[in-house]
Amino acid sequence: MASTPTPEVLRAPLVVEFPFTRSLGPVQSAFLTGLRERTVLGVKAGDGRTLVPPVEYDPVTAEEIRDLVEVSATGTVTTWAWNHEPRRGQPLDTPFAWVLVKLDGADTALLHALDVPGPDDVRSGMRVRIRWAAERVGAITDIACFEAYEGEQERQPVPHDGEFAEPVTGIVAEARLDYTYSPGRAQTAYINALADRRTVGERCPSCRKVYVPPRGACPTCGVATTERVEVGPRGTVTTYCIVNIKAKNLDIEVPYVYAHIALDGADLALHARIAGIPYDQVRMGLRVEPVWSDSATGARYPDHYRPTGEPDADYDTYKELV
Repeated sequence: MASTPTPEVLRAPLVVEFPFTRSLGPVQSAFLTGLRERTVLGVKAGDGRTLVPPVEYDPVTAEEIRDLVEVSATGTVTTWAWNHEPRRGQPLDTPFAWVLVKLDGADTALLHALDVPGPDDVRSGMRVRIRWAAERVGAITDIACFEAYEGEQERQPVPHDGEFAEPVTGIVAEARLDYTYSPGRAQTAYINALADRRTVGERCPSCRKVYVPPRGACPTCGVATTERVEVGPRGTVTTYCIVNIKAKNLDIEVPYVYAHIALDGADLALHARIAGIPYDQVRMGLRVEPVWSDSATGARYPDHYRPTGEPDADYDTYKELV
């Protein structure tokens, strides 16, 4: 007897990103504004050390520190690691060394990139200097990288008032994670079923509950689930929230409703948008059905759920799923 081929498990590139906007205190504001002006500032700690990059609180005493000093744009490599394959957003697009550099006049090291031909051209103790970016905006990227330097130590730290014209008061940090996501065997079957406008879950062999979307194992009993069960397409709103803040790049006008929906035959509520009814008329127990959408890539999924016109479900029929 021929065996049934195992369906291919889905995989796709996924990007998670969030632009984090933060304000700057007086020390960080002076440091980043100084970089824009080709000036490197550190801060004096209570024990007399000059800290670069500067911090706003003493790492030993936790007291606030504000005594800014200017240090040199030259320094010494304290340690390094070779980066043979630069990634998106890194300082250089050719192989380079990550280095910790103790700038002349500083007592701590600054992490950045060193532009050298190869790993044989970098060593601890080598002298380097800052290569400034052609266009500077008040960010750590105003230091394009470090480069080899033959000179000796240039200066001792000198006091600086931290005052600059048009100081930088805030930054946007682009947090981003690129990876390949695989939903696994159970959710691959779930996604493939959606292409046929069907919703498929899996039943636990122990407690007999049906989970949608399936996870491949029962979250209650901890045993594997393999028995597939088609549920819905209709369901019941168990709880909901009204969204009043418009999300970036989401073409949905506010306010709108996002709800937990217990599909008929399922023992776990999934979440989806409710439309086709004024937002202030959505309620617990509302009976709904999917409105399917086809994306440009050919994927098919419920775009939202709308009322079926049936009487509301009795609370006792879905109270365990609230």
